[in-house]
Amino acid sequence: MTIKVLLADDQALLRSAFRVLVDSEPDMEVVGEASDGAAAVELARAKSPDVVLMDIRMPGTDGFAATRVICSDPELEHVRVVMLTTFEIDEYVVQSLRAGASGFLGKGAEPEELLAAIRIAAAGEALLSPVATKGLIATFLAQSDGADAATAGYQAERLAALTGREREVLVQVAGGHSNDEIGERLEVSPLTVKTHVNRAMAKLGARDRAQLVVIAYETGLVRPRVE
Repeated sequence: MTIKVLLADDQALLRSAFRVLVDSEPDMEVVGEASDGAAAVELARAKSPDVVLMDIRMPGTDGFAATRVICSDPELEHVRVVMLTTFEIDEYVVQSLRAGASGFLGKGAEPEELLAAIRIAAAGEALLSPVATKGLIATFLAQSDGADAATAGYQAERLAALTGREREVLVQVAGGHSNDEIGERLEVSPLTVKTHVNRAMAKLGARDRAQLVVIAYETGLVRPRVE
């Protein structure tokens, strides 16, 4: 199955480089290019891509706003967004996840990393580096202001629907661990882990693993460590 990719970046030269790279892969194809967030939303609805590579800083509608629109549209439920940013800008990491993105990638990433990111997102996995997951995400979600209190309370109530094992798996997901790693830690098969993850996503209304991470920290199920 061919992975359909939409490129959203205001730099034509960068889009061109991404197109050449993506189209060189037998299992991928670029179905559209957008130079701003508004165009990205329109193309997402018209082309129904599997993955959108979304730049954050674009004129007019930025990447965050465009991602929120795409990820909140029921007709685009299958679309996964990978934000293009740099890990040095900590707050962007959390804003990306809260907007609904499946993960983020530095623009300076190697070609192999970019291609892997597309495949990971298309498969419904979360593109979260362990370092960012355990550090940046935890820190900024822990600093949520009072405006998020109602949301946290609501999510906490929803956690009650999870079984004990599903909670254990959710904690491991929030730590940035893969299904194989979680299976080893809990002494169960990766397939069993996947089943628990899918059930947790269904019960919590999460689009993917990235959203599970947000919920785990916002509800206080997982708290950041103080180094």
